[in-house]
Amino acid sequence: MATAPAGATVAPPSSGLRPILAASLGNVLEFYDFTVFAFFAISIGNTFFPSNDPYLSLMASLATFWAGYISRPLGAWLLGRYGDRAGRGPAMLISMLLMGMANLMLVLCPGYAAIGVAAPVVALVARLLQGFALGGEVGPATAFMLEWSATGRRGLVLSLQRGTQLLAGMLGSLAGLGLSLVMPEQAFADYGWRIALGLGTLIVPYALIIRRNLPDHPEVIAAVAAPRPASPQPREPLLARTVICGFVMMSGVAITAAVLLYMTTFAQKSLGLSPHLALAGQTASNAVAMLACVAGGAVSDRIGRRRPMIWAYVLTVLLGIPLFAWMIHDRTFISYLIAVMVYGGVSSFAGSPLVASVVEGLPVRARSGLYALLYTLPVTVFGGSTQFVVTWLVHLSGTSMAVIWYSTAAAVVALAGMLAIPETAPGRSGTLRGAEDVPISVG
Repeated sequence: MATAPAGATVAPPSSGLRPILAASLGNVLEFYDFTVFAFFAISIGNTFFPSNDPYLSLMASLATFWAGYISRPLGAWLLGRYGDRAGRGPAMLISMLLMGMANLMLVLCPGYAAIGVAAPVVALVARLLQGFALGGEVGPATAFMLEWSATGRRGLVLSLQRGTQLLAGMLGSLAGLGLSLVMPEQAFADYGWRIALGLGTLIVPYALIIRRNLPDHPEVIAAVAAPRPASPQPREPLLARTVICGFVMMSGVAITAAVLLYMTTFAQKSLGLSPHLALAGQTASNAVAMLACVAGGAVSDRIGRRRPMIWAYVLTVLLGIPLFAWMIHDRTFISYLIAVMVYGGVSSFAGSPLVASVVEGLPVRARSGLYALLYTLPVTVFGGSTQFVVTWLVHLSGTSMAVIWYSTAAAVVALAGMLAIPETAPGRSGTLRGAEDVPISVG
């Protein structure tokens, strides 16, 4: 990789549309492949974990889904730090290659009926590899988007980080919906998920090609080339505050996002809706959430990061329980559709300002690794366990309202972090003169 010569002046920040789009496309593919597993949790459970008790089969499938989160921190630590030491592009290329390998393992692995206990073992290994790849993707890709975005448009550009995750979920649910409409019910249950996952795997070679020679920003090249300090550096109070608040916010938001991802299973198990209606609602929810995410990023560029996410999560706390109570009482597709669209839209409005507020507060030479860990640790511990926990809570309490009680408590925690985090928007933190004076290494 090219490095800046000693004493060279680093070029000023500039916008790079092609690099940003390349990073975004990879993000879509990686999250598509990861979230398809959640949409087809029931079918995958029957394939790899057959049981006379549907509850046990589903719980085994969700536990395997959780395994994909357990390996995320390791990927974040290794590939995130690699992105700080070798550049964002090489780290993103490796993560994409690993994700393609993991998906191929899942698509081609026979079920329990054909190869016995080897089937769930292969599924578990593939899921662990998926998680490792995705954990290594988030830090370098998010840092890369920030570094190639125009200073006054960071919130909007970083909406692609969460927005592409939601787009991936929408594409996954659309694939599932389309397959459920054209395939016989038994065939859809048996191997519909393999087709949906295989569609994402087929595009991996193209994504590898467009990511192959992504240029790192000049300031990143200079940071990579600079010698590492021999002695520990003094702690920065603002950085410590960003890290603590970022972890708290990410923990609460991870649970809210995981509950939205759980809605396909919830609609079938708790509301008695058909798979194609459950997937239709999931698709609509993701579409609204994606638009809200982009809007939240654009608004945060104008009025700062804190206010949009605080407003959004106040509404998330206030609306969640009434929406779910109506949905569970009514048990119709219309109530389900409206509830998940409103809840998904309101909570997702905070996504882009949250990402921007954390990433902007991290120094350039540690941004990839730090953000990767701040994202993956909460998502692993709290987001990854959410589907398993809420299924258990519903089973234990006997009421489907347990899902939103858990999600609302998490939203309150996230709101506390949002109230405490410092403002990082260029020109609005009180320490910046104007957007044109801000380097990419704010923090």
